[in-house]
Amino acid sequence: MVVQEDTSVEIKIENHEEFVDSHAEPEPVFTVEILKIIKDAQQQHGLRHSDYQRYRGYCSRRIRRLRKVLHVTQGDKRHFKRKDVTEAMLKDERYLYIPLMMAERAWSYAMQLRQEANTEPRKKFHLISRLRKATTYSLQLQTLCESNKCDARTKLEAQAYVAWIHGSLHFELQLWKPAMENLKKAQMVYEKLALALPEGEQLLYRSRVEELSPSLRFCAYNIGDESAIDDLLQMRSHAQGDLLANLDALMVQTQRRSEVLCDIEWHGHIVPVRPEPVRGFLLSEQQLDTSLGRAADNAAKITLLETLLMDCKDAIATVKDELKTDPSPKNRTAGTALSSLQHLLSYLMHIRLTRTIHRNLLMVESAQAALSEKNEGGGEGRRTRPQDLTRLYEIILQNYGELQQLPGLEDDLKYQQEIETKTKAYRAFRYSSRICCLL
Repeated sequence: MVVQEDTSVEIKIENHEEFVDSHAEPEPVFTVEILKIIKDAQQQHGLRHSDYQRYRGYCSRRIRRLRKVLHVTQGDKRHFKRKDVTEAMLKDERYLYIPLMMAERAWSYAMQLRQEANTEPRKKFHLISRLRKATTYSLQLQTLCESNKCDARTKLEAQAYVAWIHGSLHFELQLWKPAMENLKKAQMVYEKLALALPEGEQLLYRSRVEELSPSLRFCAYNIGDESAIDDLLQMRSHAQGDLLANLDALMVQTQRRSEVLCDIEWHGHIVPVRPEPVRGFLLSEQQLDTSLGRAADNAAKITLLETLLMDCKDAIATVKDELKTDPSPKNRTAGTALSSLQHLLSYLMHIRLTRTIHRNLLMVESAQAALSEKNEGGGEGRRTRPQDLTRLYEIILQNYGELQQLPGLEDDLKYQQEIETKTKAYRAFRYSSRICCLL
């Protein structure tokens, strides 16, 4: 009897344990959208205006708030005791935000130093140090995300983020092969995520893929892929800031190797192109017609032309600065030939004026389309008046007047006759637009 009672007790205990296990709450599985979190934070806290210092301050405040709320404080200034987030702490997804924000803080500090390194080269070393720290924190984040408390999406996002941070570090160190491998890995993961996610969430990841493309082509060229220059020329019209400067430098290096664009031939003159910024501009100007052919509409074409005109203005300023130190123009008398720099300046002025005319003609087309919509009862044409066409034609005629007066082309009869013919045609267009204003 005693034996039977013991057996029944054991059975009851086992049944009780099974009952408790079956009713135990399952461990939560976290989903952390790393790219969305950092992009939203960056756009709201300074990076829309490239203010990395402001974003770094936000990251510091966010880390302090997270540590306080999650009770992971590290003491105070006098009694500091380091506390890293461990897998055992992962009871709330906000614990994962701590290493993420620390990586972002180190990265934003590096980008701030990158801006300042243009005037203070020593800050380049500090920049590298901050990026190394960012890679350390990103690896901590990845280790935490690899636990079974995070879902597959979070694991992939962490892998892509780590690859991007490592790629950025290798890029700054000019270790082109590992930089390309890491950036390509990040790009591939983001592409896979874009395919797996609903349509509404794909745009963020696709834009990230496009952001990585210029850096990848830059790495490819430095490794030895000469074909990368074609893509870089297309990217230049959309690039800004440091990337634009890097692309210009790279294109000049390419042409220097192939000995292209050391000289240009214009109206019977061989003009050497020495200033590197001018070489970069001329290369992008050669590619412009291809880019215009791919543009979706007139508004996109006008934007491309205005970007080129701003670059042309900078190139003209570069040549004018060099002319100040060149004694030959000061000693030039009437009837003597122009110097090579003066011919180059005249050539750049010719590009500026012809591309300005091109832009204004596109604006004429847009104005005519808007007026026709107005006549048909559309709403867009109300903003455009017939007088706007007249004003545009007057600007075009002024541009042709400046083209006639370019130094070195005063005695080119064929050129002057061609400009005069076009001037007469646009005077007729201006006259017809004035008649439309009176009707």
